Amino acid sequence: MTGRDILTTVAKAADSKRAEDIIALNMNGISLIADYFFICHGNSDKQVQAIAREIKEQAEEKGLNVKRLEGFDEARWILIDLGDVVAHVFHKDERGYYNLERLWGDAPTEDLVSELEQ
Repeated sequence: MTGRDILTTVAKAADSKRAEDIIALNMNGISLIADYFFICHGNSDKQVQAIAREIKEQAEEKGLNVKRLEGFDEARWILIDLGDVVAHVFHKDERGYYNLERLWGDAPTEDLVSELEQ
């Protein structure tokens, strides 16, 4: 499975739980951590956990290894490391504070519209 395929799986899972402001950053040539950063947010602790849980479950159903999952109990910023893709699921109140999109502003965004419409 390519990094882009993993990204699509993550995006669809998050979208199915009504994640908001979904964005993907192409980290190729910028970071050695992952090929893509996936960023979204939920409006409540329960929604943030539901989004993260769905990403984890969909990834595992596709045979992907979840290398790390951090922050689930606090539900303010949940990180899900899938190797080529690192998903960041924020609580709405935390997303603006950390502003990963600005921190990694030199990373181009990936268009996920076609994947989410399927």
